[in-house]
Amino acid sequence: MANTERHDVLEKVLRSYEAYYDVNRQDPMPPFAAEASFAIHSEGYMLIKAAKLASYDAQEYVFFAEGKTLGLHTAQMLADKVWEETLARAIPKEDHKSTDGILVIVADAIDKEAASYIKKERRYQSYRHGLYGSSTLRIVARDLQEQKTWTNRHGRDLERLFRDK
Repeated sequence: MANTERHDVLEKVLRSYEAYYDVNRQDPMPPFAAEASFAIHSEGYMLIKAAKLASYDAQEYVFFAEGKTLGLHTAQMLADKVWEETLARAIPKEDHKSTDGILVIVADAIDKEAASYIKKERRYQSYRHGLYGSSTLRIVARDLQEQKTWTNRHGRDLERLFRDK
């Protein structure tokens, strides 16, 4: 696979995030090619603001990586970095719903060990038994050579990123 094809696929994915996320291509956290963030605060009221029913905060941090071949060691290292950064950015409090980390990988080839690791990888952190929200790691990886997409259980909805790309 040509480096330009890999880069073109990553660019299409990044463009799909630009509508709702703040995308950082200039100085992302190493070793990532880009990162994106999304935050939402929502409140529910009953007729007047003084009668607040509920409020919550949710954040997502997306890290994009690309490479020729994705091996087991690299997949583990990328997942560890995303998870550490997600937990560092989470601010568990009463109105915190979730802070999720998402790893998007575009590679020319993904070896079997890395694919197996991605499918089995599950990371979840509950804060105060869920009363202060949670964090989840979601992973999606695209193998351009085999035209296959690998996800973990939490990342299955991310598979749509690579349809028609």
